Amino acid sequence: MTPDIREVSGSEVASVYAAMHELRGHRPPLASAQHFADWVEARSDEGYRLAGAFVDGEPEAAAVVGFRLMTLLYAGRTLYIDDLSTRSVYRGRGLGRALLAWVEAEARRLGCEELHLDSGVQRFPAHRLYLKDGFDITAHHFGKSLKDTP
Repeated sequence: MTPDIREVSGSEVASVYAAMHELRGHRPPLASAQHFADWVEARSDEGYRLAGAFVDGEPEAAAVVGFRLMTLLYAGRTLYIDDLSTRSVYRGRGLGRALLAWVEAEARRLGCEELHLDSGVQRFPAHRLYLKDGFDITAHHFGKSLKDTP
C-alpha cells in the first residue's frame, strides 16, 4: 500500500480528525472535528503542523502525524513529533512507517539535526516501530500534572 502523504491545514484538518481521535480522543480539543480544527488553528503560532496518510482515494486520512520545529540547547534544530496515530482498521499496513519517513525527510529539508518523539510506556507496538526505524531510547521523560494542585 503506497499512501498519498500530504500536509493538511485549514479546512483539511477535519480529514485527519478520525485518526487523531483514536490516539487522543480523551482530550477536550477532540470533542468534535470543529473543536480540533479550532485547536490546530490556535497552535499555528507555535508551529504545530499536521500531515495525513491517505489511501484508496478515501477522503479521511488513515493515519496522521502532528509535529513542530524547536531548537534545543542539547540537540540543536529539532523536529518534534507530538502525535502519530493510525486508525485501527489500517494498522499493520506500513502507514506509521511511511509517515515517519515523510516527517524525517521534512526534518532534513528544514535543516534539523535531530528528530524526537515521546511515547507512552504502554505503547509496545509503537516502540517496536520506532526502534526498527532507527530511533534510540535516549531519555526518560518526566511530567507533573498541575491540575487541581496549589
